[in-house]
Amino acid sequence: MIDEIDDAEPIAPFRRWFAEAAQSEPLAEAMTLATATRDGVPSSRAVLVKGVDERGFVFYTNTDSRKAEELLANPQAALCFHWKSLARQVRVEGPAEHASEAEADAYFASRPRESQIGAWASDQSRPLGSRGELEARAAGFAGKFADMARVPRPPNWAGFRIVPQRVEFWQERPSRLHDRWVFIRDGGTWRKQRLSP
Repeated sequence: MIDEIDDAEPIAPFRRWFAEAAQSEPLAEAMTLATATRDGVPSSRAVLVKGVDERGFVFYTNTDSRKAEELLANPQAALCFHWKSLARQVRVEGPAEHASEAEADAYFASRPRESQIGAWASDQSRPLGSRGELEARAAGFAGKFADMARVPRPPNWAGFRIVPQRVEFWQERPSRLHDRWVFIRDGGTWRKQRLSP
């Protein structure tokens, strides 16, 4: 348990909390990503954060997926990390932007070969006739790339970065007297305040 977050910006305390979560949570990198259509109809799903720095929080996806289509139409998003073992939560809100091609290439190259093939095989979020159809597509791409040392990144597979404008830290405490701190971007700096639970 901690009593205060003394940092003047949110990335350093996030990294500390994330490192602690990685020691006790089986999938500490899982986060809920909330997006919305151009008309404001929301949807959410769990994705894995693959990079965090002062620029934001990065994840990767098929750019034909529902989440990517929504981000391209309405580039505002929210993230929520929940680490039950630590009774902690971090919420992030901000606009989405594309990660660089170099970042996407580097991360794709680091994935297991089977996952790379899977990225080619899946028409993410599109109707699928059967599991067998998906497995046949995967086998086809495995054959196509069998003689290649490196599977290339599909042209419709990329990274998105959520650029934080608001980051809230929540720590469960007894009697519902939880600790909450929020960082709000104010130009090039951050404004921090404690919130009532």
